[in-house]
Amino acid sequence: MISPVQSHDALLADIRANLAAHVRHRGFRLWWLGQSGFLLQWQGIHILLDPYLSDSLTRKYSHTDKPHVRMTELVIDPARLSFVDIATSSHNHTDHLDAETLCPILARNPTLKLVVPEANRAFVADRLKVDPAIPIGLDDGTAIELSGIRFSGIASAHDALQYDAERHVRALGYVLQFGDWSLYHSGDTLRYEGMAEKLRPFAVDVALLPINGLAPERRVAGNLSGVEAAELAHDIGAKLVIPCHFDMFEFNTAPPTAFVETCQRLKQTFRILGCGERFDGLAKGD
Repeated sequence: MISPVQSHDALLADIRANLAAHVRHRGFRLWWLGQSGFLLQWQGIHILLDPYLSDSLTRKYSHTDKPHVRMTELVIDPARLSFVDIATSSHNHTDHLDAETLCPILARNPTLKLVVPEANRAFVADRLKVDPAIPIGLDDGTAIELSGIRFSGIASAHDALQYDAERHVRALGYVLQFGDWSLYHSGDTLRYEGMAEKLRPFAVDVALLPINGLAPERRVAGNLSGVEAAELAHDIGAKLVIPCHFDMFEFNTAPPTAFVETCQRLKQTFRILGCGERFDGLAKGD
């Protein structure tokens, strides 16, 4: 079992210690929480991106032919996150929309804003047992500003571009623009025609991309491979790429070796985080 870089009390202490510094400058902090989950801290605002902070999938699949054996220890009990302003879900898979994670967070943060694909809003409300008016629905090409942060929806292809009856896309990535910064969290996705062209105008500073997908000739399910994640980051002009969606479940992971080698070949700046580790986005010009 992999131990997080920091977890529980130590992680909370790190988040709180950096809060005062955040308010004073234009930089941000980012913690990887495992799988595709991240915590963004900026100007006293906290945003959870696709958090999965439970063992719900391990229990659900324990007696099936696809056991979700956890590789990394739980980084934090979601009920301890009493300071969250906004959370996102990119699509309806449980590791991106987990009731055992989000319900305790909603209970501790009753004014929390929850951003989801418009196509999934009714499903999200049912899974979390909340009023359907509470989730905020976005679509490909639409945007909303919350707490000074602009969220723009970018279609994700998981396993392909999928739509509901009203042509709302079922899986979304989000570009977050705040202060001088632009951050892209893709959720689960393959690369599709025109994707890089959609993202390039956002001048992405940090891209958060999955790397657990198989190479095209072996592909069964939809996520970027390490090579593809590095290439996409390079092609959208991302100043930095951080990989995710690995080291959570034994059946669904990949080492970052190919990702690192491709980034180095393309001269794409990257950073590998351990679970619970912090990335400091310093104010531009510092």
